[in-house]
Amino acid sequence: MFSSAVFRSTRELRTISSIPPSASLFFTSNRCLHQATAGSQFKATQPEIPPQGQTQNTERFSHLRRSIPEVASISIPSELTPAITALLPDLATQPSHYITAHLHARPYLLTAGDTLRLPFRMPNVQAGDVLRLNRASNIGSRDFTLKGAPYLDERLFECRVRVMGVEAEPLRIKEKTKRRQRHVQRVKSKHKYTILKVVDVRVKQLDELLAEGAKIVGQ
Repeated sequence: MFSSAVFRSTRELRTISSIPPSASLFFTSNRCLHQATAGSQFKATQPEIPPQGQTQNTERFSHLRRSIPEVASISIPSELTPAITALLPDLATQPSHYITAHLHARPYLLTAGDTLRLPFRMPNVQAGDVLRLNRASNIGSRDFTLKGAPYLDERLFECRVRVMGVEAEPLRIKEKTKRRQRHVQRVKSKHKYTILKVVDVRVKQLDELLAEGAKIVGQ
């Protein structure tokens, strides 16, 4: 029994001596790293750093949002230049105003009484609803035209339309086939469009704008 124990200890010493010094250092460093990790797992962790790709995507979308022109905010009072102050009453008193309204980046030249068929079906509206178009690039009459850069302040004008209903086009059938195949696929389509009628297009008077908080600048 004593001889077997001596033989076992001799074999272990021979095995340890056969390990190169670099491997023994590697095992020692791994053991210390494991102990340090196990001891520090209950400490306060550092705040999570967001991925670099997510930060780049956020910056890219923020740049796109800055590049899109927006209509002036309602919370900021509108500013009237001396030229607008002098010519706005003449534009407002003339009849038959026209306006270039924009819906989904598409311009529509409208005047009171026009019927507009949108190239899409507007959601969440019903027949009889009155909508206000608040994005326009210019509004004018026979002698005067007020242009925006790129859009006008929505507090300078009013353009109201009434939803007349939904119109459907005739059913269209398109035959689609592939080369060297007898099977013919028939695709059916029947698009629906929203019909609007322009109720009123008018330019606000100077007194109305001043009562709403507009300021005259450049005097």
